[in-house]
Amino acid sequence: QVHLEESGGGLVQAGDSLRLSCVASGATFDTKNMGWFRQHPEKGREFVAAFTRYGATYYGGSAKGRFTISRDNAKNMVYLQMNNLRPEDTAVYSCVAAQDYVDAVTNPSTYAYWGQGTQVTVSS
Repeated sequence: QVHLEESGGGLVQAGDSLRLSCVASGATFDTKNMGWFRQHPEKGREFVAAFTRYGATYYGGSAKGRFTISRDNAKNMVYLQMNNLRPEDTAVYSCVAAQDYVDAVTNPSTYAYWGQGTQVTVSS
């Protein structure tokens, strides 16, 4: 079983930055697409970013231009650098991992492994 653990969330003001981290354990890391989703009770689940096993990155519309995903396969880590945060970014952010060699990007149902999430709250 793959285990994902997020950290780095918190309360910030609009315009601030946060860097979320996720560590994966229990399985091979470099054969999996990794990514981030966020969940808000009023907005539902939204794709944020993905970093594929091929090295390509993808971003949801609200994240593009402000957020950057990166990964360190040697450390089994994936990161989400969030700049210019806005109140609409408030959500629980979850780290996700696909099964081996599955080229999932934006479809949450194709990510087999989910972390518990870390809360990001942006005040105005």
